[in-house]
Amino acid sequence: MSALSLETFDELPEACRSCVRWELGEEGTSSAGADARTFEKEAWLSRLLLTWPAAGRVASIGDRPAGYVLVAPPEAVARSTALPTSPVSRDAALLVTARVADWARGAGIGRMLVQGVAKDLTRRGFTALELFGARGDTRAGHDAAGDTPPTGTDPDEPDEAWGTACWTSLTPCIVPSAFAEAVGFTVVAEHPHVPRLRMELRSALDWREDVEAALDRLFRSMTLTSR
Repeated sequence: MSALSLETFDELPEACRSCVRWELGEEGTSSAGADARTFEKEAWLSRLLLTWPAAGRVASIGDRPAGYVLVAPPEAVARSTALPTSPVSRDAALLVTARVADWARGAGIGRMLVQGVAKDLTRRGFTALELFGARGDTRAGHDAAGDTPPTGTDPDEPDEAWGTACWTSLTPCIVPSAFAEAVGFTVVAEHPHVPRLRMELRSALDWREDVEAALDRLFRSMTLTSR
C-alpha cells in the first residue's frame, strides 16, 4: 500500500480522476471534458499535498491497483459545506471518496485502506474520520458488503483494471452509505439521500488481524487461479 501522490494518481480509474464535484463544488458538474476535469483534479491534489502530505492511500496486489481512498481537511473540499448533513465535525477529517476494484472485493481492501489513513490522521491529531454517503443509488461500484457488484450495475465508464465506474450521474464521487457501514462507519446525521457517517480512528486501528486474514485468503485464491 502506498501514499496517494501525483504519481499514484495516474493509477486511479479514469472516471475517478476526472470527477471534480467534491473539489470544485457546483463547478464540478460543468460540461467540461474529461481531460479538463482530470487536469483540475490533479491541480487540486497538487495544492493539497503541499500542506497535507497524507491525502490518502492506494492499495495494490502484485502490480495491479486494487483500491484507493482520498482524505482531506474539510476546508479544502469545496462541496463539504453544501450538503444537507454538513458540516463535518471539528475533530474529524473528511473521507472524500474511495473505490475498491471489482476483482478485489471481499478481501478487506476497504478496511485496509481506511486503517492506513487512520494511522496517518492519528499522527496529525485527528480523532475521527467522516464521510457523506449516498443512499438510493448503489451503482457507484460498491455493494452493501463490498464484495460483488450490485444487481443492475450500470457502468458509465468501465475501466479494464477496476471494473465498473466509481460514480454515476446520480451519485457522482459519493461512496454508497452501505459500503461505508460495511467497513465500520456509523450514521451520525440522518438523511434519506446523503447521510453523514463517522468512524472513531481508534476503532480502525484494531482491525489488523482481520484484514491480514482476509488478504491471505485473497492471495491464496489468486495463486490457485494462476496455476
